[in-house]
Amino acid sequence: MKNLQSGDEIAFEKLYRHYVDPIFRKIQYLTKSAEIAEELTQDVFLKIWERRASIDHHKSFGAFVHRIAQNLITDLYRRLAHDRAFREELINSVAELYDPAASETDRQLVYHALNTLPAQRKKVMSMVKIEGMSYEEVSNLLGVSTSTIRDHVVKGTKSLKAYFAENELILVVVTASLIAMSTKT
Repeated sequence: MKNLQSGDEIAFEKLYRHYVDPIFRKIQYLTKSAEIAEELTQDVFLKIWERRASIDHHKSFGAFVHRIAQNLITDLYRRLAHDRAFREELINSVAELYDPAASETDRQLVYHALNTLPAQRKKVMSMVKIEGMSYEEVSNLLGVSTSTIRDHVVKGTKSLKAYFAENELILVVVTASLIAMSTKT
């Protein structure tokens, strides 16, 4: 430990070899990703090197290494949760702002997404969202209740949001919406 604190790279290399595999396995187990585990494992040892002067050699080095790994994993999941919440907020904002009739490219994007829906839901979504028909009009044309139409619209909107999020097309929609909003003002 004292050699590590003084910047001895050979001491660091020995500690690295001793702890790298258990730390990697722990991170991989908790993240379920070899790529993330590889990156976070490197971050663990980078932090150890950066903090080498402040390491207390009277305390367990193994506990110190595992604590750094746990903190990095916790930080990763916090960022992911924040990113997921941010993405959901964007999707919801776009759903409110997005005008599918804005451009041919946007219409094609929406039609492609609509084609992923079951036939009846696709028909209802097209009539309500693209043709601008009321729930009552669609209900009368299709011979089903307005609550069934509402259910199709709610589930269809949810499916479309998921489609855009999964295919990372949401950025295109956000950009198009923001450009359209900025040109209207």
